Amino acid sequence: MTTSSAEPLAYPFNTTGGIALDAAYATARELPGMIRVQLPHGEPAWLATRYADARLVLGDRRFSRAMAADHDAPRLTAGREESGILSMDPPEHTRLRTLVAQAFTVRRVERLRPRVRELAEEYLAGLVAQGQPADLVENFALPLPVAVICELLGVPVSDRGRFRAWSDGVLSTSSLTREEFADNQEQLRAYMRDLIGQHRARPADDLMTALIEARDERDRLTEEELVDLCVAVLVAGHETTATQIPNFVHVLLEHPERWAQLTADPALVPAAVEELMRFVPLGAGADFPRYAREDVEVGGVLVRAGEPVLVAIGAANRDALRFTDPEQLRFDRGTNQHLGFGHGVHHCLGAPLARVELQEALTVLTARLPGLRLAGDITWKTELLVRGPRTMPVGW
Repeated sequence: MTTSSAEPLAYPFNTTGGIALDAAYATARELPGMIRVQLPHGEPAWLATRYADARLVLGDRRFSRAMAADHDAPRLTAGREESGILSMDPPEHTRLRTLVAQAFTVRRVERLRPRVRELAEEYLAGLVAQGQPADLVENFALPLPVAVICELLGVPVSDRGRFRAWSDGVLSTSSLTREEFADNQEQLRAYMRDLIGQHRARPADDLMTALIEARDERDRLTEEELVDLCVAVLVAGHETTATQIPNFVHVLLEHPERWAQLTADPALVPAAVEELMRFVPLGAGADFPRYAREDVEVGGVLVRAGEPVLVAIGAANRDALRFTDPEQLRFDRGTNQHLGFGHGVHHCLGAPLARVELQEALTVLTARLPGLRLAGDITWKTELLVRGPRTMPVGW
């Protein structure tokens, strides 16, 4: 059985000038057990690259996110500090997640679909009005999920420019100092505290008002938890979807036969979204380490109590032991149990909303612009936890 004596490899493997999955992940999947890696900051960690191992670590209560606070957790930047719901374990995590979960049930999100379609049509019309070439990110991929989450949470869309910069800071992998990262966090929290105050004075039919009522009338969370929860919903509620829309388009344009399938048969769009979630490795590298509460065997490796494990979701989603033809983009997989939205207690809370937004975005794009094409060089994000185009000029 493998133990932690192995010399760690420098990590992450992926480059940021695109969304390819580095070949080092395939090599790691073929090795016995897990491998040891060393991020730029923090202690070494195990790296899970196979589907079964990834699913075990994400879903097994013997692994903890909260324990990271007591360790020099592996991370990409010196100044990064984990906080909020993503750093919690049950029962604290369950208490906060339950407060938000009702807003993201499949039934409630489906009621939002007509509004999402309306917004997608509106922003696409604006993109076309810009003339060719037009930036798919700035004119469509970013404003669509921003508008949806702002309406749902109760944040003014007109403040998009302000919280966009703060969001980049939250997700930054650049050399932010601890002080700079903390200052960015506090500016975003101060903004949210002000909005919460406005909602207290003028309640509305939105998620922020519901969370305020949970705080003020039912005492189910603290004031700081209320602020951090609203921040988390705002940032997570737009950034990943805004990045995946151009990622999906980029992959489909590299596979023109698949784009043609969707333009010919819109009924394939839901299956396409699931397959693209499997196929596109969004993260710059594995993040959010899980710490073993006790000795746990994972894939032939003995993870000692107190050791961290990082889960490479992009690699696990290409595991041939789980997916037939994993390197092929296929819309006929049937039940596609990818890990693109995570697994276990930290499974993406907003997955139903993200699915609707991604489905409606692809439906509108393939129906209205069947001749969509790249019309210039993509500018890639290079210093964020998520990878994707910062600008993407397109023509049609």
